[in-house]
Amino acid sequence: MNKMKALFLPMVLLAGVLSACGGGGGSASGGAGSDGNSGEKKLTIGVSYQNLQNEFAINIQNAVRDKANEKGVELLEADGQGKSENQIAQIENFINRQVDAIILNPYDKNGAAPAVDLAVAAKIPVIVVNSQVSNLDKATAFSGSDDVVAGKLQMQFIADQLGGKGNVVIIHGPNGNSAEISRTEGNKEVLTQYPDIKVLAEQTANWDRAQALNLMENWLQTHKDIDAVVAQNDEMALGAYKAIEAAKKADDILVVGIDAIPDALKSVEAGQLAATVFQDSHGQGSKAVELAIQAAKGESVEHMNYIPFQLVTKENLSEFKK
Repeated sequence: MNKMKALFLPMVLLAGVLSACGGGGGSASGGAGSDGNSGEKKLTIGVSYQNLQNEFAINIQNAVRDKANEKGVELLEADGQGKSENQIAQIENFINRQVDAIILNPYDKNGAAPAVDLAVAAKIPVIVVNSQVSNLDKATAFSGSDDVVAGKLQMQFIADQLGGKGNVVIIHGPNGNSAEISRTEGNKEVLTQYPDIKVLAEQTANWDRAQALNLMENWLQTHKDIDAVVAQNDEMALGAYKAIEAAKKADDILVVGIDAIPDALKSVEAGQLAATVFQDSHGQGSKAVELAIQAAKGESVEHMNYIPFQLVTKENLSEFKK
């Protein structure tokens, strides 16, 4: 998706404002309709994305749309814009529109939990995708990856590169986001094995490239002995690297991210980012739609559906480039 489209989507898909797409078009005014060709009921799925300013969320959206078109289902989509209250309102709207299933890509683990309660009370299947909610056990199913593993992979890579000794800084995702919580757990679990690796500083940059750049600029002023940056997503890793490059310290500081977005893969190829961790947005989004369809039809589904993370370095980069 190009930058113009990425900027346009959040303005169109305002909190609580729904758009219809997928399945060859059709009305979204009253929930599920009928397929004009077969007379069969056309399923309608409501989707609330955590924040369509984030490239990975956009990748999830693309996967959801592709699978919906393939399966011939209608989508009602909304952008949570990084606010749980928006997502809760959007789920209320989906319920009022009598959708057949709901896909929730939650921004905040606790804040978005009431949205799941609403769907359950309305007896509408709710599939949580990518990040988790605190009441995940109440949801119909989860499609995503184990973020503890991602945190372990990136920190273990840094520990290996540093030979078990050095100084690191950690750039967190949004405080309270399930991925931030779990990736931090994974980071810290690895660090318990390396007492000679010191964490000089850690702070959130909210998945944002510009915020990470500013944060890294400040850290470079206050900490002269940083050996590595562990950023919990690629946007923040790329922002941190830009600050490091401007300070002419690119040869001295390793930077690792998570997601394997195209810009990060290019950066790894160019010898800038040392590594990233591949998170399969297409697999997560596609699986969420499949689960939603199955649940809407009354079929049983697996509750936890994990899609593996994989470490990406220059050595195996060719496996992940499209």
